[in-house]
Amino acid sequence: MKRRFLDAVIAAGHESRSVALATELASGRQLLVDGDRVEGDLVLDENAAARLRDAVRSDRNLTLETAAGRVFVEVFSPPRRCFVIGAVHIAQPLVTMLSLADYRAIVIDPRQSFASPERFPEIELSTEWPDEALERLKPDHRSAVVTLTHDPKLDDPALAVALRSECFYIGALGSRRTHMARCRRLVELGFAEADLARIHGPIGLSIGAVSPAEIAASILAQMTEVLRRGGAAEPA
Repeated sequence: MKRRFLDAVIAAGHESRSVALATELASGRQLLVDGDRVEGDLVLDENAAARLRDAVRSDRNLTLETAAGRVFVEVFSPPRRCFVIGAVHIAQPLVTMLSLADYRAIVIDPRQSFASPERFPEIELSTEWPDEALERLKPDHRSAVVTLTHDPKLDDPALAVALRSECFYIGALGSRRTHMARCRRLVELGFAEADLARIHGPIGLSIGAVSPAEIAASILAQMTEVLRRGGAAEPA
């Protein structure tokens, strides 16, 4: 890797951006894609360039077959983020599992007795109101938002911010009846059925989970399914 490209990859990592480096295997010519900025001596046709950008979005390396030969695309990304709304019992095993799965977990709860370093050691905490924290942290297409409080004052504003973002996964804890009531409130806030279809509620895969750890496992499993396979939420 050329030094200027290495510097660009390191800088993007510090700023939580994904970049891709395309290398033509026969010639060694390279192209760096960093958002709207493109730099290098490799020229790709429109189809190959579109597939390269898809690779950045899906965070997957790939090999392109082009008229000039094979091009290897390597994607460099910071850890995905998962915003956990509610420093409740389920959140404790969930953040541990998220860290093992290479997520940056951020727990958000204005109740300082819940969101404490003693209960969540070495985990990033915010005691802001959830909507304010999410507005500041700006969930993107590599982010998940999980609401666990059962309190509409906390969950609903967070869901509203999540629905206005590009986050790949939105999940909300609660029964089907609770979720239907939640959806009615979100409709009153101006969200359409297509918006509500993005919310996985009840949250997690249906595996008969009972304990906080089992529920956390079902949540991470569903997040993985959505990320890797594009699983859609069931209609409320």
